[in-house]
Amino acid sequence: MSMDDYRKKIDAIDEEIVKKLEERMRTVENIARYKKDNELPVLDALREREKIEKITDLAADDMASYTRILYNTIIEMSKDHQRKITQKETSDVQAIKKALEETPKVFPARATVACQGVAGAYSQEACERLFKMPKIMYMKNFNGVFAAIDKGLCQYGILPVENSTAGSVNQIYDLMMKYNFYIVKSVKLKVDHSLLAKKGVKKEDIREIFSHEQAIMQCDDYLKHFPHAKITICENTAEAAKMVAESDRTDIAALASYECGKLYGLGCLEEAVQDNGNNYTRFICISKKLEIYPGADKTSLMLVVSHQPGSLYNVLARFNALGIQIFKLESRPIPSRDFDYMFYFDIESEVYSEEFVRLMNQLEELTEEFKYLGSYMEI
Repeated sequence: MSMDDYRKKIDAIDEEIVKKLEERMRTVENIARYKKDNELPVLDALREREKIEKITDLAADDMASYTRILYNTIIEMSKDHQRKITQKETSDVQAIKKALEETPKVFPARATVACQGVAGAYSQEACERLFKMPKIMYMKNFNGVFAAIDKGLCQYGILPVENSTAGSVNQIYDLMMKYNFYIVKSVKLKVDHSLLAKKGVKKEDIREIFSHEQAIMQCDDYLKHFPHAKITICENTAEAAKMVAESDRTDIAALASYECGKLYGLGCLEEAVQDNGNNYTRFICISKKLEIYPGADKTSLMLVVSHQPGSLYNVLARFNALGIQIFKLESRPIPSRDFDYMFYFDIESEVYSEEFVRLMNQLEELTEEFKYLGSYMEI
């Protein structure tokens, strides 16, 4: 047989597969209607397990693993198709639809916004990228930003969630479990750290360097040039610069932005000292109220799955069946429990799409705990 002959044979088989798949899915529709009429759940774990084992036994030894993968996917598609018929809207979906109707079409230019740190902080820069005329409340720590939102002291808060070099800001993810809030927008900010000190101070004079933990991590290689200097963590890079400016010492420096140095009257010993020149930090804008602005194509979720084998796979398979891309998946231990983890998801999907609504309707059933964190656009 020639290559064309083989390809024609494959085409004929594919046509038959498509017809049989459609026939199977139409039968699934009838099953879904029966389940709906008789108030039966979509998931029948015992039947599913038996079906996969039977199908695997039917396959030749060298095809068994392929067959198992194929039928796991088909079963996930079947359950998704059934849920379109059987499932009612969850409270989250209802809240999302209400927010889409009630949220203004334009993001506000003026608002009271909580930022961690002091004047000159990177959070301030992120805030000014999002709001044209913000009234900024500076909070001592990240917990203070969440608390200010929770108590209604301000409408929005700005928080860093991850850096392209140093990774996630774990403290933020831990606080996400504690507070109720929604992400309404996000922004990526290019971050350049400078070594700042009092004017007249030289690099060889430096005996202690202050900065935020993330900035220190982002400048790890550069700091090796100061083997005799103590590295001290502060709440914020701008706070480090302010402390250096107000100190009587002439042997200390701060890692902060160049603009921060100008703000506090410090000299710049060296600019852009981070290890990676392509250094970005992603900030989120949070609110107590669910707001979904036009262009929202990213969604953040937190969930807990059971300890049963395949629990996380079942969730991931649902994303795959709906064609929804996951661009971040991270786990964090739940402090009050032994060996229990909260999974954080960032997904890419138009909030108006049918697939997104179907996913949101299904996740509650698939998880032990589920928290919708908002849908938003990133700039």
